[in-house]
Amino acid sequence: MHRRLQQQPQLLPKERPLLLAVSGGQDSMALLVLLVDLQRLHHWPLSIWHGDHGWYQGSATIAAELSSWCQHRGLTIQVAQAEPGSISSEASARHWRYGQLQQRAKQQGADVVTGHTASDRAETLLLQLARGTDLAGLCALRPVRPLRNDSPEGPQLRRPLLGFSRAETGAVCRELEIPIWQDPSNQSFAFARNRIRSEVLPVLEQLHPGCSQRMADLAERTSQLRDTQQELSQVALDCLRTNTGLDRRRLGALQPSSRRQLLMAWLAQQQAPVLNAALLEELSERLALGAAGGGCDLPGGWRLQWRGDSLSLQPPATEH
Repeated sequence: MHRRLQQQPQLLPKERPLLLAVSGGQDSMALLVLLVDLQRLHHWPLSIWHGDHGWYQGSATIAAELSSWCQHRGLTIQVAQAEPGSISSEASARHWRYGQLQQRAKQQGADVVTGHTASDRAETLLLQLARGTDLAGLCALRPVRPLRNDSPEGPQLRRPLLGFSRAETGAVCRELEIPIWQDPSNQSFAFARNRIRSEVLPVLEQLHPGCSQRMADLAERTSQLRDTQQELSQVALDCLRTNTGLDRRRLGALQPSSRRQLLMAWLAQQQAPVLNAALLEELSERLALGAAGGGCDLPGGWRLQWRGDSLSLQPPATEH
């Protein structure tokens, strides 16, 4: 871990206050002991947070035992408990958990750290592929991203274990005799991720040992490709920009995939609603070089208008 942080110091910058989310499972416990051990070299102000979702019997016991273990080692831990009956699904649990972390990170001026591993990244990649996704969806579990997408300057979410497999975090806990508290929901096949973890990845690993790490590496390369694509899109948009919007003829002369990408990036710059794939495809065809002028109503009251060389965007009418 120390070598990894020397090679990639942006993962966990020195002296940056960190709020570590610990579930009690092997990944987060392995990360906890690694960060505590490396704290003397990197000087992070480190605090620990545990969320008790309360959606299975014994969750309060796990929270109490984890708190006691931390306190015996002089570690400060905050435990948050969800309102009884408020957590009914994996999505609602995640929403509650990240809301709590956002609030505490903002109060402490800290970044949030989680124990996601390469194994988690491979699972997410497979789930996204199976559901159907675009390039953004293949950039599973980025090492560093804003905790909230609408607050890029706010607390960051950091995942320093993405270079480690679940087998390696298990080995850390065994060798250092670190206790592990298992969440029973991780065994439930009601959640698609658990079936991927228990039934799909083990078969793939038998067929192609090390495939989880290779899939995680692919997700990282894809995220870097997307970053490059976004940067080049901004350069291209600067060349297409006019006083009223974009140069329609130059945009129309591009390949359909490039038109879609640039149109999506431009609309995002204008803070227009995100368009679905079908509407983007339709607009790309209608904006091709030689196509007739026209217009299209977008979600939220926005309107796209084009004629001659001009492509313009009209925001929703302001109510008085």
